[in-house]
Amino acid sequence: MAVPQNRKTPSKRGMHRAHDFLTNPPLAIEPTTGEVHLRHHVSPTGFYRGKKVVRSKSE
Repeated sequence: MAVPQNRKTPSKRGMHRAHDFLTNPPLAIEPTTGEVHLRHHVSPTGFYRGKKVVRSKSE
């Protein structure tokens, strides 16, 4: 089993855990429909940056 030769200091341990916190994903509001969606993703109705880019099955 691997065992570290030297103990990790509290400062280095804190640096190791620095990215463990969770953040909310960035959201965007579609200008034409007002829907909230992930940034750089198509909205649920098929709009991206104000233009219809994906057709739904009903169209």
